[in-house]
Amino acid sequence: MSTVIGSGPDLALIHGWGLGSRVWQPLVEALSPRHRVHLVELPGYGQAATDSGDFTATAQALLDTLPTAVTICGWSLGAMLAIRAAVLAPERLAGLVLVGATPCFVQRSDWPTAQPAALLDSFAASVSTRPEQTLQRFAALLSQGDGAARAISRCLLAGLRESQTPASEVLRRGLDWLRDVDLRPLLPGLGIRSLLIHGENDALNPLAAAQFLAERLPAARIEVFAGAGHAPFLADPDRFVRLLDAFCDAPASR
Repeated sequence: MSTVIGSGPDLALIHGWGLGSRVWQPLVEALSPRHRVHLVELPGYGQAATDSGDFTATAQALLDTLPTAVTICGWSLGAMLAIRAAVLAPERLAGLVLVGATPCFVQRSDWPTAQPAALLDSFAASVSTRPEQTLQRFAALLSQGDGAARAISRCLLAGLRESQTPASEVLRRGLDWLRDVDLRPLLPGLGIRSLLIHGENDALNPLAAAQFLAERLPAARIEVFAGAGHAPFLADPDRFVRLLDAFCDAPASR
């Protein structure tokens, strides 16, 4: 499900775990004069119906709701879904923007650039009994390391207060995806032009994860926001909008 605002080339914004499309609200006024902005709600968030689809099925369902020649901009878990959607149907997309992205969220024997599984276990243990408090703790983690951490935390917490808390099973399913999904084998074949935007001090998905993506995706470039954490679009929204405008205006390389 998505809300559509503005006019121009289609641009879909996909939120991450725990925070619905409200997280993009500070950018909508600047983006909507030049883009037809699709504020996507993942299943179980906002007014979107909850479904039982797996990660790949959810990526396909996302594609099915969007027009052809759309630029998909995904943040965090939304970026992982955007990568999967682009692998499924690259011909449907005009471009791919990955914000605070990683191909694999949890540490593995050959992948230290990630979070320990214990972090997800901690969140999974608390979402069933204290979902609101769990999301508040997560919002604090998102702003960690950012030079504007207090302001970003206030923005994220305000968004949580103004949004309906997803059901516990929705939150747990997202945590399962973060634990199980490893997109690294899919990257070399994904030739769609891509822009990676990452905070220098991202405490959730380290900058090295984005650098790995930039090296493996054949048509990618990376923009690093100095002093920013996991939400660079809130740390410097003006620069973020300029980058999106320029990327969407550039001719597609097909």
